[in-house]
Amino acid sequence: MPKVSLTKISEILGMSKSTVSKALNNYADVSPITRKKVQDLANELNYKPNIFAQNLRSQESNIIGLIVPEIVHYFFSTIISGVLKTAENFGYSVIVVQSNDDYKGEVKQLKLLLDKNVDGILLSLADNTIHFSHIKDLVKESMPFVLYDKISKLIDCNKVVIDDVKAAQMATQHLIDIGCKKIALIRNHLKSQTTIDRHKGYKKALLENGLVYNKSIDFEGPDFSFKTGKIAGIKICESHKEVDGIFAVTDLMAIGALEALKEHNVAVPEQVSVIGFSNWFMSQITTPHLSTVDQPGLEIGQTAFKLLYQEIQNKKNNIKEPSKTVVIPTTVISRESTK
Repeated sequence: MPKVSLTKISEILGMSKSTVSKALNNYADVSPITRKKVQDLANELNYKPNIFAQNLRSQESNIIGLIVPEIVHYFFSTIISGVLKTAENFGYSVIVVQSNDDYKGEVKQLKLLLDKNVDGILLSLADNTIHFSHIKDLVKESMPFVLYDKISKLIDCNKVVIDDVKAAQMATQHLIDIGCKKIALIRNHLKSQTTIDRHKGYKKALLENGLVYNKSIDFEGPDFSFKTGKIAGIKICESHKEVDGIFAVTDLMAIGALEALKEHNVAVPEQVSVIGFSNWFMSQITTPHLSTVDQPGLEIGQTAFKLLYQEIQNKKNNIKEPSKTVVIPTTVISRESTK
């Protein structure tokens, strides 16, 4: 059966297309009798509105873009889930793309989403993004835009984050509270705001407890990987046997350190206690189970979409609001690796 159009209904009823359209959308300036005639015929003919045409008329796509550094990543997968579920409740579809944690990839995916005529964009910055003109141009053009997780303080837009300084301070304090005196840090380079803030939190906890920051046990790697964590763990085992606590800025790094300690027959937590960051699923199945900071990705995703939705509504209604940063609370989860 051919698809029934608005034109067909208007021809059958001898009404204008605009009257039929208004009747189908329950406009008050169309009489109840006319509305009933139109709606009854539309139901009888199984009329389906052309959503694409409606969106073109309203200049909306009801689609938003979500850029993640990595899709195959437990934390970002929870963010994706939070965004998708919330967007569906608001009648939006989501195009999910990944930057591969690379600046050039980020710029490319941003352009792709703009070409798809999305109504707004959610972005977690790539780890090596230190230039922001591609984002500032968007903000200047009033594109609804929200940064989440990995952000820059140089960009004036809405943001959803955790307090990385406080969270890292809590993780380090947990090690101090169980008696650790020589606490190593495993991190990537100090380019992303996330790592900068976690580094600050680690140093702040040491300072407030009268412990000396030792640069030789502040291990920097090229990324957040298992390999980076393991290499740092090996260095600790071979050259820094005074270390009795390790804080890694991701669970994957912490698990790499655990592997190195195991290979060198260093008992965890009896000789060295280890804590990670993010509460990945795998942190619950390591031996021993890994203590970590819970980073609530689902809530971050839900909150980021709601902020973006509000921006979209504000744009439609010509409302200007100052940018805000929503901070999602975190907690330390104590497991076997620090007990």
